Amino acid sequence: MFENLPADTLRSLLKNVKTIAVVGLSPKPDRPSYAVAKAMQGFGYRILPVRPATAEVLGEKAYARLAEVPEKIDLVDVFRAAEHLDAIVDECLALGIPAIWIQEGIVNPAAAQRARDGGMTVVMDRCIYKDYISLCI
Repeated sequence: MFENLPADTLRSLLKNVKTIAVVGLSPKPDRPSYAVAKAMQGFGYRILPVRPATAEVLGEKAYARLAEVPEKIDLVDVFRAAEHLDAIVDECLALGIPAIWIQEGIVNPAAAQRARDGGMTVVMDRCIYKDYISLCI
């Protein structure tokens, strides 16, 4: 059974992360991914959009895949349906990305456990924005 990290560990993760690649970041301001990423950008995080067929979101160049991002990624924040998590975890593991945050409402325990078994820090079914507000402000 998958369990998330304790609050103090989540706080430490959020304080140490600088660059977040957001998989599934929509360019539409009315979408949750956009609102969350914009808020996190406002808190000082570098947001790197990962969304095919999109040129730019929140003033940042968008990439079709994580492997195309030319800089170090501290954390991948996922706004994709649970059935896409296996491929996202595979890419994260192949790239040596240290942490993945699977947004609230998205649950795939097998993919999350595989990421954890591969050495990644994993948060699942939690909102990074809500946790930032409750733990870091």
